[in-house]
Amino acid sequence: MLWGELWQQTWRTLWANKLRSLLTMFGIAWGIASITLLVAGCEGMLVGFQYAKEAFGKDIMILFAGRTSLQVGGTRAGRLIRFHDGDAELIMKTCPACEHVTPELGNSTIARSPYNNGRFLVTGAYPIFAEIRSLEVAEGRFYNEKEVQEGRRVCFLGAEVKKQLFGTRPAVGERIMLGDFPYTVIGVMRKKDQDSSYDGMDVTKIFVPFGAVRRDFPDPPPNPKYTLDRLIVTPRSEETHEACIRQLRQALARKYSFDSRDEEAVGIWDTLEEAKLFKQMIAGMKYFLGAVGLITLVLGGIGVMNIMLVSVKERTREIGVRRAVGATKQNILAQFFSEALALVLVSGGVGLLSGWGFCWLVNRLPMPRYFAGLLVTPSAGLMALALLGAVGLLAGIYPARQAAQVQPVEALRYEA
Repeated sequence: MLWGELWQQTWRTLWANKLRSLLTMFGIAWGIASITLLVAGCEGMLVGFQYAKEAFGKDIMILFAGRTSLQVGGTRAGRLIRFHDGDAELIMKTCPACEHVTPELGNSTIARSPYNNGRFLVTGAYPIFAEIRSLEVAEGRFYNEKEVQEGRRVCFLGAEVKKQLFGTRPAVGERIMLGDFPYTVIGVMRKKDQDSSYDGMDVTKIFVPFGAVRRDFPDPPPNPKYTLDRLIVTPRSEETHEACIRQLRQALARKYSFDSRDEEAVGIWDTLEEAKLFKQMIAGMKYFLGAVGLITLVLGGIGVMNIMLVSVKERTREIGVRRAVGATKQNILAQFFSEALALVLVSGGVGLLSGWGFCWLVNRLPMPRYFAGLLVTPSAGLMALALLGAVGLLAGIYPARQAAQVQPVEALRYEA
């Protein structure tokens, strides 16, 4: 039998049993659509989390000074640790696995423009702060290294600060008063979504060179002079992340005489570790939900197998006639296998297109914050097609073999 004749016979047989074929195909279509939607939802959550993480900072670790919890070298536990200005340089020299380090110091003060005033957090750091904390520029620029070294009175406004102090008026080049000191606005931050913070949203801050905040807005007494609020560090890569943490603790432990294993002495908010845990959680959800869709797909395949076995039973006499006029076992095997495969492939294609279409429609709607939508990835499509092919083979081979084993003499005597 030629391939063209085989497929014509297949479609005639399926069309003759339209309702049964459609009901059988529904299970396969639903299984493929389920896998597509569930995996797409997990991808949307992962991308949304990545966006939220990058809005806060690019693979950063925030170090907070704490109290010792272990005794070392005769010193008591419970001793207060305070970071100092030279710690950033110490880390850069002794921690090769760490790429960027910046100190951060900030205090709130009254800011006044010619149009309005308000109390805001004035924070100072090194210029790299803008990159690792994802402060994008909407107008002007961020301060540079020379301005940090000279302690120039220039400032970079958060989006909400600019809105309150200047409204819709241009701010770059204008002068504002921060406490008792005049500062020139050199840039305005682009508005950004931020789902977490350690001292407030970035859009509500005023950023000035570290040298200027150290001189004009130091920590009030009884805090010692030249102490820092925190240190912000990034590793050179994800692979050097653990080494960077180990080197950080060892360097600070040597300077401040505490045990490097004492996690209470230096607390670390590790966004990379959070990202790893979230990815593992999403991967677990993806596997679980994919397994649910796979079970649905397998049940649909069992339905196809069952219907094909019923079809073999109903068409026993037809098989006998075809064998009697010269059809071989291979012809019968090919006929029933092609019918099962057609059911699976057509229904799977409908399910895949339906899943993609639904994802496309949902993605046209406004998405919740930090959810990127239903994202269909090539890997998800390939996985669905591979599962579809496997189910088609399993659902078609057994009924086709049963049909091919029917003996012509017994089939001609068979009464349905």
